[in-house]
Amino acid sequence: MMSYWIIIGIIMLASWGVSARLKSKFEKYSKLHLQNNMSGAEIAEQMLADHGIRNVKVISTPGRLTDHYNPADRTVNLSEAVYSQRNAAAAAVAAHEVGHAVQHATAYSWLTLRSKLVPVVSVASNYVQWILIAGILMVNTFPQLLLIGIVIFAATTVFAFVTLPVEYDASNRALAWLENKRMLTREEHAGAKDALKWAARTYVVAAIGSLGTLLYYVMIYNSRR
Repeated sequence: MMSYWIIIGIIMLASWGVSARLKSKFEKYSKLHLQNNMSGAEIAEQMLADHGIRNVKVISTPGRLTDHYNPADRTVNLSEAVYSQRNAAAAAVAAHEVGHAVQHATAYSWLTLRSKLVPVVSVASNYVQWILIAGILMVNTFPQLLLIGIVIFAATTVFAFVTLPVEYDASNRALAWLENKRMLTREEHAGAKDALKWAARTYVVAAIGSLGTLLYYVMIYNSRR
């Protein structure tokens, strides 16, 4: 049991460190103004056009770090800062989100799988913690309940790992386009690449954390009397 908490502590520390590093990287590259003077929205629209995607809209969404691609309504949602600002960080995020739109347009297999898992994970996330808590309390009298919780939580862990190739591929598509179209200077491109690298690492830590938590519940189930 003690070894588990040590591992969880290490994962939490790593998560905090990566998040803090990501924040500092984006603050740094938000000060690196683009020589082409294009906003995040303009970068996104240009990348969509260059890939022949005309049925996806680029819109502004409230908040910070709220950037995402919505395959349901085919919209690239950029946070207010990314949408309007003209710096390397905004360019990186905007191109990354369009990378997801390109994945959708080309039926990228990992994105297709992730999309199929979304409804399952959405429902599971609403109930899994309550099932697990109840399962732990009743592990010696009704162990099947904890087993059900483990199976449900395993689906969220699979989702976390499926997300990894989706996110890395979107970043690779973004960086390749930015470089091939000469959208950024060498310094700006290096900044965009560095920012996306740290953003991807947050997903890695999240996946490892989910796996560690899953193994903890399995350990409780196996150690029942």
